[in-house]
Amino acid sequence: MKHTYKWFLWISLLIVNVPVASNLQAGKGTGTDSIPIFPDLVYEYRITELDNKTPIELEYNKYVRRYIDVYTIEQREHMANIAGRAREYFPLIEQMLDKHNLPLELKYLAIVESALDPFARSSSGAVGLWQFKLNTSRMFDLKVTSYIDERRDPYKSTEAACDYLKYLYRTYEDWQLALAAYNGGPGVVRKAIERSGEDKSFWELYEHMPAQTKGYVPAFIAVNYAMNHLEEHQIKPRPAGLGFSETDTLNIHYAASFQQIASHIDVPVETLEKLNPVYRRNFIPNMSEPATLILPKDKVVAFLKKENQIFKSKPMASAASDSNQNLPEDQGKKKLIHTVKKGEYFHKIAMKYQCTIDQIRRWNDLPDNNLQVGQKLEIWVDPDYVKRLEEERMEMEKRNQADTNKRIVYYTVQKGDTIWKIANKFNCESITDLIRTNDIQDETDLKPGKQLKIYLDH
Repeated sequence: MKHTYKWFLWISLLIVNVPVASNLQAGKGTGTDSIPIFPDLVYEYRITELDNKTPIELEYNKYVRRYIDVYTIEQREHMANIAGRAREYFPLIEQMLDKHNLPLELKYLAIVESALDPFARSSSGAVGLWQFKLNTSRMFDLKVTSYIDERRDPYKSTEAACDYLKYLYRTYEDWQLALAAYNGGPGVVRKAIERSGEDKSFWELYEHMPAQTKGYVPAFIAVNYAMNHLEEHQIKPRPAGLGFSETDTLNIHYAASFQQIASHIDVPVETLEKLNPVYRRNFIPNMSEPATLILPKDKVVAFLKKENQIFKSKPMASAASDSNQNLPEDQGKKKLIHTVKKGEYFHKIAMKYQCTIDQIRRWNDLPDNNLQVGQKLEIWVDPDYVKRLEEERMEMEKRNQADTNKRIVYYTVQKGDTIWKIANKFNCESITDLIRTNDIQDETDLKPGKQLKIYLDH
């Protein structure tokens, strides 16, 4: 049952509900010279207010605070982008949740899962807004072929997520345990209960959960908080794509490439790709049943008028054929210069830049596959890849600069250690940095004897 705070909390809040400006400089576009940080009591009060509005238990503790700091301090720019995408996807997700009589706050789960990116793909192969793996997608009849991936379909994947969440809640009758099971699987929660010897709450089972699942519920609570208090943290949503109400859905009965459609109705291929993430390779295949096509509302009439022309034009399975006749310069890509390092070979370079060996050879007029250390190669990549490389470079420089002001200690992992235990032991400011610094992929990387590098304040 939800609890109500004592009267003195209200009085205390009047005293402490004033942001404390940190020494950290705000990210570009935040519109402020400092980042607001509040006393614990303020976070606790605000989360209690949110808790009173949902059947999902929301509470404040040190684990939730770590994730609040991640979203409102360390990843402010990322949060601004997410908030922009929320205006695009939340209306759809809320409609689905309401249809299934589920708490509307579950929409924040899609942020934890994918940052509201239908193209998101995890290292384990999970895909889409709700991060379904291939085997799980088959449980919910989500079609995955060489041309179609319904895990990336916002409508169908959200429907599947609702079905799965209902099943998990029926199983545990506790929303926090249902969320933990969504992340780690029902087996993870079952084992935690078995180890503890009895059914308990998420926080009582916390020590029996794997590291990733331990952080999942705190992250969900923190996202719930952050999305409801963007203004107080001076995070301004970034403009995103077309909203749910600005698009319309059509049925088509023939194969067509995005390039064909774009050339006839004056819509950028990038827009079609963003509105229709279900289609891989920017190509709608010929299927036994009508295929859906989502367009900006103001382009629907133009499409209907030219539908016959589009149908009669020759289908181009653009990325599926990867035509060697169209150079990347004509496809809106940008050039990078790669310097060959010792130990590098064609396959490694091609995988790094998401291209093929034949493309690298063609771009550089190479007669064979021989490479020399120090050799300069022209590589053409998507602009988003260039942007991502620059962001990673800047983030690395930022971390390196911050690390120069800290002292380094080395810690040898002991039996029973977890990421959270080690972070708490050394009072680490950021678990994210601890994981990144030591290239920790999951809990199995923390084998006894492994040495970790830890940065601590002087």
